[in-house]
Parts: sequence; structure tokens; C-alpha cells
Amino acid sequence: MPAHVSTFQLLGVSALALVTAVWIGRVGRALRRRRFEGAARRYVRSEDAVRRHRETLGALPHQPQSGPELESVELTPAEQDAFAGLMQQFREGRS
Repeated sequence: MPAHVSTFQLLGVSALALVTAVWIGRVGRALRRRRFEGAARRYVRSEDAVRRHRETLGALPHQPQSGPELESVELTPAEQDAFAGLMQQFREGRS
């Protein structure tokens, strides 16, 4: 044990390494399982295989298919001119 490293630092690094190893194992297992079920579904189109495929990453929350509503504001003529000048600078390669 190095003299200039505290016990808490050593425990922290050890805990971080352990958590990382467990995380890599779980993600690898989920990906292997998903690949296996996808291959099985190609050969057997059973409802059970389709249900298992959908539940592979069931711990993740459902993601919405649409984004937030678009927002817009009206720019004053001075703001429009400033924005046009900024876009012109970007087109010319200056920032």
C-alpha cells in the first residue's frame, strides 16, 4: 500500500472498479440475450419469443416517439439584421 494514498482513496478505486465490472457484465449479458432472442425469432415466430424480445430491456422507461412542441418568437428587424450578419460570418468561416 503506497504511503501517500489514503485508505478511503484505495477503497474508492476498488469500489469503482467493482461497479464498472458488474455494469459491463450486465450490459454484455443483456446484449447477448437480445442477439440470441433476435436469432431465435428469425427461425421461430412464436408469441413467447416476441414477448421476451420486447421485455429484454424492460427496466428502461418508455421513450416518447414525438418531441416537445416547437416554440418560436418574432424577431425585431434589428435582431433579424444581427442574425443575418452572424450567419454571413459563419458562411465566410469567421467566428
